[in-house]
Amino acid sequence: MQRIIEPELMCDKQQATAYANANFEEPHNHFVELLSLSMGENFPEFGNAIDLGTGAADIAIRFASNYPCFEIDAIDGSCAMIAEGKKAIDKVRLNDRINLIHSSIQDITLAEKEYAIVFSNSLLHHLHDPMALWKLIKHAKGNPLVFIMDLMRPKNIQKIDELVHEYAGNEPEILQKDFKNSLKAAFTPEEVVLQLQDIGLNGLKVTVVSDRHIVVNN
Repeated sequence: MQRIIEPELMCDKQQATAYANANFEEPHNHFVELLSLSMGENFPEFGNAIDLGTGAADIAIRFASNYPCFEIDAIDGSCAMIAEGKKAIDKVRLNDRINLIHSSIQDITLAEKEYAIVFSNSLLHHLHDPMALWKLIKHAKGNPLVFIMDLMRPKNIQKIDELVHEYAGNEPEILQKDFKNSLKAAFTPEEVVLQLQDIGLNGLKVTVVSDRHIVVNN
């Protein structure tokens, strides 16, 4: 099936609140575990990390809790999501290590501040132009470790409905709709490979890690 884009930002307060209150324990813990496994012995002991498209900052918080020697810049373009992220960070008292930044990724650069790790979860499928993310990473200062996880687009609407029922069947209707739209907006692994080839990020590889996720890393 063809890709159907969705809005780049979750600006609706009700949508952001529902997302912040949803149970992402399994996929977000899986994200942090895969990130650690993918880097293996290359995982730095300390440094700066950046979370692109942090949303309600849940993964930034999990990363900070697991790796206390890191400081994290957590970026999102939605005011509603930044507000939810601030609440979550205040609750766990990680304000000294997680720096929330309200900005679209089109308006930032990774060329000035050196990051040991660049990571992102479920940002790519929101971008109308995916090259915005890859250009950002291509021009990053130094040689950061990269870990990008995102949804992959199923082949047909029947598979989308099955995934929504399995993984969001008990969530509010607004989240089920969001998940369905996100699956329609996601890229296939083959499309992401071509994106990386087009921009010259040949050091990054694309791996299918679940029935609905891909990872791009070095």
